[in-house]
Amino acid sequence: MAAKSVSIFRRSISAAGLFLVLLFFLLPIAYLGALSFKTRDEVLVGRFFTAHPTFDNWLKTFEFIDLTAFIWHSLLIAGASALLTLVITAPAVYAVAKLGRGDFVGQLTLASYVAPPVVSLLPLFFLMRITGLLNTVPGMIILYGVMNIPVAYWLLRGFVKQIPVELDEAAWTDGAGYIKTFVQINLPLLAPGLVATGLITLILAYNEFLFASVFAQDDAVRGLTVALSIFQGDRIVNFGQMAVASLAGILPVFIIAYAFQGRLIEGMTAGSIR
Repeated sequence: MAAKSVSIFRRSISAAGLFLVLLFFLLPIAYLGALSFKTRDEVLVGRFFTAHPTFDNWLKTFEFIDLTAFIWHSLLIAGASALLTLVITAPAVYAVAKLGRGDFVGQLTLASYVAPPVVSLLPLFFLMRITGLLNTVPGMIILYGVMNIPVAYWLLRGFVKQIPVELDEAAWTDGAGYIKTFVQINLPLLAPGLVATGLITLILAYNEFLFASVFAQDDAVRGLTVALSIFQGDRIVNFGQMAVASLAGILPVFIIAYAFQGRLIEGMTAGSIR
């Protein structure tokens, strides 16, 4: 009986802990949901729940801005930039991790994260203006694609290290070159890592605000994060409509993360493998 009581107590503690964790992560989403059904006066009162829910915020948000287009811009730019990041990073990681060339690249990419991103705004602004990439979708794709290379490098490095070097040596012995060995031997085995890294860099690009607020001012390029600032006026902030836009913007990323959650967890932990 004592052992059974201890087992029940442990399960109760585990259930309580799981509930607290879920509450911690879901409370902000629940608050946004409650906020989206409140009038402006009820928002200022500060109550979590409203006695008189209204759907005006949901109707007016999609009338006030083309929210669907902004979400599509964010998804398009984030997805294309993630693909560009992988195209650049995958062969670079293979060259460093397997061929032993350019070991300084790892330290250099990590060092680029030491300085705050704001210091690069001015040179990037002039560079993008000179090249004609300012306020363009290709410009944002290139910017985010290059910006997320350090993250992708350290994530993919763990996956590349897991592939036995004997496979490469066998291919080289058979006369295969470095490129053929990388494409035919390593890429298929790197597929899980590429998916995980691509998803993580996609989410990073989708959520980015600083560069988007400076380099994507046109509505044809503007993404969700910048569109949210439209709801903040000089004196009035439309909290209810901002909550609706936030919930609508969270949904695509939530669906992607839920569908590939196993790959995401694997990608987040693989960087620690040496």
